[in-house]
Amino acid sequence: MFDSTDYPQALDESLFQSWLQEGRHMKISYNYLLIIWNVVEEVYQPAYIQERSELNEYEQYPHNKGQEALVAAFDLYSESRVVLS
Repeated sequence: MFDSTDYPQALDESLFQSWLQEGRHMKISYNYLLIIWNVVEEVYQPAYIQERSELNEYEQYPHNKGQEALVAAFDLYSESRVVLS
């Protein structure tokens, strides 16, 4: 997943699936999984949010002086990709 010139490494499908499962089983009821690309470490990282309205904060990425970028968002339960504006 996400193998492109912007993100030189592909995201392993099994890692992605484990992030979905992890998000579903957390005590806090998260609804969305965000995929974040860390430019410095050159790795994908998960982030979880409860409400779709919280995406607005993440769409303003890159945060941390350009160190991280929002790649995609997914509904944890339907596993469908959320369209970012």
